[in-house]
Amino acid sequence: MKKRIALVKRKTTETDIAVKLNIDGRGLAKINTGIGILDHMLDLFAFHGLFDLQIKAKGDLKIDIHHTNEDVGIVLGDAFKKALADKSGIRRFGSAAVPMEDMVGGVTVDISGRGFFEGIVKSKGKVAKGEDGYCLEYANHFFESFAKRLGVNLNIELKGNNSDLHTNLEPVFKAFGIALDQATQIDPRRKGVPSTKGVID
Repeated sequence: MKKRIALVKRKTTETDIAVKLNIDGRGLAKINTGIGILDHMLDLFAFHGLFDLQIKAKGDLKIDIHHTNEDVGIVLGDAFKKALADKSGIRRFGSAAVPMEDMVGGVTVDISGRGFFEGIVKSKGKVAKGEDGYCLEYANHFFESFAKRLGVNLNIELKGNNSDLHTNLEPVFKAFGIALDQATQIDPRRKGVPSTKGVID
């Protein structure tokens, strides 16, 4: 099978980001975005998705974390899209639910070519800000950027009443890795692109 590897770089007046991705990896990660909690969550994503992932980002963190957080999602989405090429043979769909304490993070994906993400749906309670000033809204910005750039229908649900940010996000990012791993795996029975249209843009 052809190696599904991508190196994507993006430089703007606000951020300078490089992502190296191997979809068929072993879960090895080296992440440095300058946002500690995002680094940790992406480590979990790569480990449980068995993606080899390197991210190096420099951003205008002296202003705030918004641009870096959002642009990391953009470049990571671009890297998956490049590595998947025409998406021939992939399973396309994936779904996973992961618990942590009283929380359950559920993620469902469809690599359809149509980017969609409406936001993390939480069943109960509010979520407090965590380290680096990170909050659930920043996670939403990250996932929205990723979904649009890859072209994936991404649905995330959180069940439970815990207000700790870490306890909310950790099961989500683990489930995100597992679901995306399922969706990007090659189905040996599938010949060509997994769409009746014959193409996934």
